[in-house]
Amino acid sequence: MKFAVLDFETTGTQSVGEIIQVGLAIIEEDRSISRVYGSYVKPGGPIPAFITGLTGITDRDVENAPELEEMMMELVPMLDDVVLVGHNVAFDFHFLQNALDRCGYLPFQGRILDTIDFLRISYPSLTSYQLGAVTAQFGLKHERPHQADSDALATALVFLRCLEELEDLPLLTMQRIADLFSSEDSDLGWYFDGLLQERERQTFQPEDGMNHFRQLALRVSDWAELEPPRADSPLNPLEDETFESFLENVKMRLQTILPGYESREAQDLMFGEVHRSFAEEKHLLIEAGTGTGKSLGYLLPAIYHSVRNREKVMVSTHTINLQDQLRERDLPLLTEAVPFPFKAAIFKGRGHYLCLRKFEQRINQNLAGPREDALIAAQMLVWLTRTETGDDEELNLGGRGGDFWETVASDTDSCQGRSCPFFRKCYYHRAKHEAGNADVVVTNHSKLFADVKAGHQLLPSYEHLVIDEAHHLEDVAGKHLGMHMKHFTLAHTLLRLYKDSRNGQLPALRQTLQSAGSEQASEWTAAIDSIYPDLLTVKENWDQLSERLFALMPSQSDASASEAGQLVLRLQPGRRPKGWEELVTLADAFHLALGEAVRKGDRMITEMREQEGQSSADNLVTDVGGLFKDLAAIREQVRFFMALDDEKTVYWLEASGQYRAKSLQMYAVPVDVSGQLKELFFDKKKAIVLTSATLTVDKSFQYMIDNLGLGAAAEQDRLLTAQLPSPFRYREQALLVIPRDFPSVKGSVGDAAFVEKLVQSLSEAAAATGGRMLVLFTSYRMLRQVYEPLRDALAASDIAVLGQGIEGGSRTKLIRRFQENARTVLLGTSSFWEGVDIPGEALTCLAIVRLPFQPPNHPLVEAKSELLQAQKKNPFMKLSVPQAVIRFKQGFGRLVRTNRDKGIVIVYDTRVIESYYGKYFLYSLPGPKMEHMTTRQMVPRIEEWLQEGGGS
Repeated sequence: MKFAVLDFETTGTQSVGEIIQVGLAIIEEDRSISRVYGSYVKPGGPIPAFITGLTGITDRDVENAPELEEMMMELVPMLDDVVLVGHNVAFDFHFLQNALDRCGYLPFQGRILDTIDFLRISYPSLTSYQLGAVTAQFGLKHERPHQADSDALATALVFLRCLEELEDLPLLTMQRIADLFSSEDSDLGWYFDGLLQERERQTFQPEDGMNHFRQLALRVSDWAELEPPRADSPLNPLEDETFESFLENVKMRLQTILPGYESREAQDLMFGEVHRSFAEEKHLLIEAGTGTGKSLGYLLPAIYHSVRNREKVMVSTHTINLQDQLRERDLPLLTEAVPFPFKAAIFKGRGHYLCLRKFEQRINQNLAGPREDALIAAQMLVWLTRTETGDDEELNLGGRGGDFWETVASDTDSCQGRSCPFFRKCYYHRAKHEAGNADVVVTNHSKLFADVKAGHQLLPSYEHLVIDEAHHLEDVAGKHLGMHMKHFTLAHTLLRLYKDSRNGQLPALRQTLQSAGSEQASEWTAAIDSIYPDLLTVKENWDQLSERLFALMPSQSDASASEAGQLVLRLQPGRRPKGWEELVTLADAFHLALGEAVRKGDRMITEMREQEGQSSADNLVTDVGGLFKDLAAIREQVRFFMALDDEKTVYWLEASGQYRAKSLQMYAVPVDVSGQLKELFFDKKKAIVLTSATLTVDKSFQYMIDNLGLGAAAEQDRLLTAQLPSPFRYREQALLVIPRDFPSVKGSVGDAAFVEKLVQSLSEAAAATGGRMLVLFTSYRMLRQVYEPLRDALAASDIAVLGQGIEGGSRTKLIRRFQENARTVLLGTSSFWEGVDIPGEALTCLAIVRLPFQPPNHPLVEAKSELLQAQKKNPFMKLSVPQAVIRFKQGFGRLVRTNRDKGIVIVYDTRVIESYYGKYFLYSLPGPKMEHMTTRQMVPRIEEWLQEGGGS
C-alpha cells in the first residue's frame, strides 16, 4: 500500500479560497518516505493579511510561482494508485477535487484517510490533535508549521507513528475495532479490515501484561489484590520521629532529586502551621501566595500526621485540574522523597469513571449511531489497554464525546455492585478501595459536599481535612446545598429512556422481553407500552413549562450580564411574578405525569428483579431502574423550585438569548451557607486547614471567618490564622501603574470616547511590551466593544488579538495560542481572572480595565445584600468590596508566576486612587511598586522600567 500525504495552504475557506502552496509526501510500501514535493502556486488575487500572518506566505513569494495548471501537471502523476492521507483531509480533498475539475482531469477515485482519526484511535489521551501540538509532543521536527511541504512531511511522520502504535495493540483489541467499523462502508473501515487480516496471519502477537476478560483486553488487574501501604511491616516508620527530623530528611532527599530545590521561608512556615493545626486539633486559615509551593506545604504535614497517627487525611481541591496536577506532579515527587512507603489516592466523583459493564453493552449493541460514536468507542478500546484508573480526564473525546461518555459512565443507580461480572475490575470500586487503603485521599469540593449529602457514604471517614483554593468554598457549598438543574437534564434522561419505538433503553428492554416469549414477559411488554404515552406527556409538559418560564425573562439581557447573552431573572417567595399560578398548575400536571411514569417503571423493575433468570435483560433492567431513579430525583427538584416558599433560599432562572427555553437553568441556593458549613464541617472535624492565595482583605481574615462560619471556632480559640510572606521580590518584579486622568465609565458598557481612549492606550502599551499582554474585563460586552478597533490598531505592529468567546475554542486553547505566539494580546472576562497559569515571558503586561465588582443585580448578590442590610451592616463594604478585592488579587496573581518573571500591571479604573475604598485593593496586593501618572507618561515609564535591571 502506497500513501500520498497531501497538504494545501490556501487563501481562505473551502467555498472561496485559492491554493497558494502545495506539499506532498510519498510513503512507500516499506514505510519509507521516498520524496517530499513542494511548490508555491500563483493565486488570482492578493493574499489576505491574516493568511500571511498564519503561514508567512507573502504576495512576493507567489509572484513568479507556477499557475495552477502547471503545478497540477506535476502533482497528478504522483497521485496514481495511492491512498490519499491528510490532517483534516476533507479540507485538502475539497481543494484537490476543485483543482482537478478546473484543470480538466477526472476526479480522484482512490481511498482517503484522515490522520486525525488515526491519532484519536492510536493516542486517545493526547491533549490536542492539532498538528503543531502533536509534533511537539512526539518530538518530531516540524520546522515551518503552516507551510505545505513542512506540514505534509510532519503529517506523514505522525501517520507512521500511528501505524506503529496500532501494530502493538493486542489482537483482541484490533478485532473489536475492526468490528466497530465493519457495518459502515468507509475507507477507515476498509483499512482496519486489512490491518486485521494482516495481524491474524502473524504467529507472534504482542500482548504484554494484558488481562483478557469477556472479549476486552484490559491493562487493569483485580483491585482486591491491592495491598495497603506498609502491609509487610507491622512497625510504624514514624514511631519515634519528630516532625522536624522527618522534614529535614525529606528536604535532603528533595535536593538530590531536584537539583534546583531550595528551602523557602514561606513554605517552611507553612509546614509548621499545618502541622500545628493537626497536632493541636485547631482549624487554620492560611494565605499562601503564588510561588510558596503550597501543595507540598500541606501534603508533607498531612503524610506525617496520617502515617504517624494511623488517621486518614482528606485533601480537597476546587478543580479537577488541580487534582490531576497533584497526581501527576507533586505526589510522584513525594513518593520518591519520603523515606518510607505511603499511599495517596485520587478519588473523584463517580461520573468520572468508566463503567465496563455499560461500555461492553454499548459496543455489543452494534453502534447504529453516528460514525463519531464508532470512533469514540475505538478510542476507548485502545485506552482500556493503557489505563489503570478509567478516569475520563485521561481521554480526549472531542465533539460528541460528552454524550457518549454519559451512556458509559459509572453511576450509583445503575451499579450492580458485587453481582456485576466486572466488579473486581471496576474502576470506580478500585478508586474507592484505594481511597480506603490510602493515608491521604485527594478529592474535590464537589465530591466533599456530595458525600455530606449522601450521609457520608461516598468518602472514607476522616477527621482532618485540607481545603485548597478555599476562596471557592462558599460558592461550591451554595450550589451543592441548594439545587441547580438544566432544561437539558430532564430532556436528556427522557431521551435515554425512550427516543422512539426503536431507540432508547425501554425499547431495548422491550425487544429482549419479546424474544423471551414467556407470559410474564408479555405482561411486562404491555407495562412498557403503557409507560410510553406518560413519558411523551412529561416531555410535552416540560417543554411547555420551560417555554413559559423563559417567557418571564427580561427581554434583553441587562447590560451587566457578564458572559455572552446570559439572561437572569430572580424569583422571590413574597413577590411571585404575574401569572405564576398558571405555571404552578402546569408544574402540577408535569409532577403527576412524571409520578405516574416513575411508579409504573419502579413496579415493573421490582418485579423483574424478583424474578430470577432474567439474565439477558439484567443489564438493561439495572440501567432502566437507574434512569427512573434519576427522574424521581428531578421531579423532587422541580417541585422544590416551583414551590418558591423558603425565605432563606434565593431562587433564580438563567438562560441564553440564543438558545432560549432549551438553555433554561433553575437555581435555588441558600443565601447564607455559613451556618451549614459550621454545622457540617467546623463543629464535626478535629482540624480543617483552609488555604488559598487570596483569603485576606486588607491583611485581615475577617471576611472569610464571617462567610465560612468560623466565628464560633475563633471565639473558642480553635482557629489559627497565618498570612505567609511572598517568596517573590515584588518591588523589583512588578510595577503597577494607574493612569490618573483616565475617563471613568458607568455600567458595563463604555461610551465611544472611553472605548477610543482605552483602545489607544492598550495598543500603545502592547506595542511597547511586544504583545504578551492579558487584558481582563468584567463585562463581555465591553470586551466585544474593544476587540475589533484594537485588532485594527495593532495590525500595523504585527501583533495579533485573541478575544474570549469571539475566536471560539475553550479557555485552554486560547491560552495555548497565546503562549505559542509571542506577539499576541489576549482579551478575557470572568474565567480568566483566576486559575490561568502563564509563567515566563509569554505574559509581560496585565491590564485590568475595571475593578472586578460582581454585578449588583445578580440574584445571589442581591439577596446577600438584603440579608446584610437586615443585620444593619453595609453590604457594599461587607460584601461587594471584599469579593472584588479577592478577585482583583487573583487577577494580579496571573502576572508573576516564578522568581524570574518581570511584569507590569495597568489598572485603568481610577477608583483605586480616588475612592475611599480604593486603598483596600492596593493594600491587599503583595507589595509591587505602585505609581500613578497621566496616560501620556505611561508608555515611556513602562519602556524605561522594562529596560531597568535587565528586564526582558
